Amino acid sequence: MIYDEEFETLPREALEALQLKRLKQVVMRAYHTVGFYKRSFDRTGIKPDDIKSLQDLSKLPFTTKQDLRDNYPFGMFAVPMSSIVRLHASSGTTGRPTVVGYTHRDIDTWSELMARCFVAAGVTKTDIIHNAYQYGLFTGGLGVHYGAERLGASVIPISGGNTKRQILILQDFGPTVICCTPSYALNLAEQGRAMGVDMASLRLRVGIFGAEPWSEEMRKQIENELNISALNIYGLSEIMGPGVAMECAEGREGMHIFEDHFIVETIDPETGHNLPPGEKGELVFTTLTKEAFPLIRYRTRDISRLILTPCRCGRTHIRMDRVMGRSDDMLIIRGVNIFPSQIEAILLEVKELEPHYQIIVDREGNLDTLEIQVEVSESFFDQADEVKVLQSLERRIQRDIKDYLGVTAKVKLVEPRTLQRSEGKARRVIDKRRIMA
Repeated sequence: MIYDEEFETLPREALEALQLKRLKQVVMRAYHTVGFYKRSFDRTGIKPDDIKSLQDLSKLPFTTKQDLRDNYPFGMFAVPMSSIVRLHASSGTTGRPTVVGYTHRDIDTWSELMARCFVAAGVTKTDIIHNAYQYGLFTGGLGVHYGAERLGASVIPISGGNTKRQILILQDFGPTVICCTPSYALNLAEQGRAMGVDMASLRLRVGIFGAEPWSEEMRKQIENELNISALNIYGLSEIMGPGVAMECAEGREGMHIFEDHFIVETIDPETGHNLPPGEKGELVFTTLTKEAFPLIRYRTRDISRLILTPCRCGRTHIRMDRVMGRSDDMLIIRGVNIFPSQIEAILLEVKELEPHYQIIVDREGNLDTLEIQVEVSESFFDQADEVKVLQSLERRIQRDIKDYLGVTAKVKLVEPRTLQRSEGKARRVIDKRRIMA
């Protein structure tokens, strides 16, 4: 199923013509209404009239998260506050929060794109959607909510937290779709089992998961635990919120980026040079239709690759692979580059383990250390009555990590349900080197 066939199936030539028209408009508007962009363009000697083709986009300077923080709170807005109908903001855990504004038309566009996402997942207006993304300044909850209502589906605005209550609602209200972070989906499955609930027997059939990187192995785990089809959604608050890209039920091989509203590039995160489609790099987005908060060449720090091969669903928009991690989340352990998702993929291949783990990076003297704490399954823990059985499994996982990633890690197996659970984004990595710096 396709929500907006006219725009989602545009031939490539027509799509690029639309992108160029909208790119010229947004560059001109940003230059004349946002002081940051006028200063940034002037420093590089670029004028809006210099943009004559899509290739000219690469002449424009990047926008970074630091630029947004430097213009906190409203310095990046392209419209007066009288035109702003909603504000969202990031958590600000690594500095000042980034603030995003929306006009009425921006909210309308966002709702439309989220409706596209639901239809891509096979959701219809007859579905009941259990929305466990957080409501509030975080864009997830309201972004999903408005899109579901635009589609005409029923929404349960449960938000995050209150896990036991959520399980009761899942049983009593019978939702058919669940939206949350993948780590929280596993948390729900685990809590449900502890309550004696057969989570695979619920009416759920589709899950739409995002807001944190997750692996193919975690997808299989979620699908087995909840007996659903688990699909990936991508977005970030600075660009819009959820709904920038969505995996379709037909393809399940990358997420369609809605290119009539966004231009995507991949760059080498070190040099900033553009990379061809298919090569793994940092995603860079330019918004084409946002009124309140246009962004030009925004460096997301998300690492992925673009997929050009046609999808059998009929959508013509380019796809992006799942996010491997962030360029600034990449761990460098004794000169080896590692993403947490790579460690997760190895752990989830081990049947004796649960999908709950934490990566702790520290420094002893001048050497980095890597410790991975991971829960063993309850059945294995009950059977492993000798310490040497656990030690043998620890050594096996250490060998796998060394063989696949080329780094030595200390693996510590812990009892079931001892690691802290997440009711939102999971905190997978504790880097004590940064804390001490």
